[in-house]
Amino acid sequence: MMGSGGMIVLDEDDCMVAVSKFYLEFTVEESCGKCTPCRIGNKRLLEILEKITKGNGTMEDLELLRELAETIKDTSLCGLGQTAPNPILSTLDNFWDEYVAHIVDKRCPAGSCEDLLTYSINDKCIGCTACARVCPVSCIEGKVKEKHVIDTDKCIKCGACYDICKFGAIDRG
Repeated sequence: MMGSGGMIVLDEDDCMVAVSKFYLEFTVEESCGKCTPCRIGNKRLLEILEKITKGNGTMEDLELLRELAETIKDTSLCGLGQTAPNPILSTLDNFWDEYVAHIVDKRCPAGSCEDLLTYSINDKCIGCTACARVCPVSCIEGKVKEKHVIDTDKCIKCGACYDICKFGAIDRG
């Protein structure tokens, strides 16, 4: 991916789109700004990745992402600019389905892109009220010993309910 001789181990809990964005944030910060492809092109790549991880991407963005990444790789003056698009190109080739899930399904398969997370309460809920008591915006309603419900419009996706539930009754996806 990046090419420093190091190895990074990732699993199914790591979002490949977010990983690409992470590396690009580094590159944008470290760019000397001497050449336009690196200075401007990488900022555009980052904007597209941010759009995708927020659930606002389009399939056309994927075409633009690949085309821009290849152009930056071919036209940048230094090694930083020439390798900056590698994580994007690599993840597009090997994890295309994750990009499509972010765009078409508006979900992050790894469950790590916060803007795409949703929380719901399943049938394991016993109505203990622990989730409702810990919710900072009071978006969980229900009576004691009855299944609760999350108002997804009010939910700020903090995960407090998910963390506190001892019964596996909160689904995050």
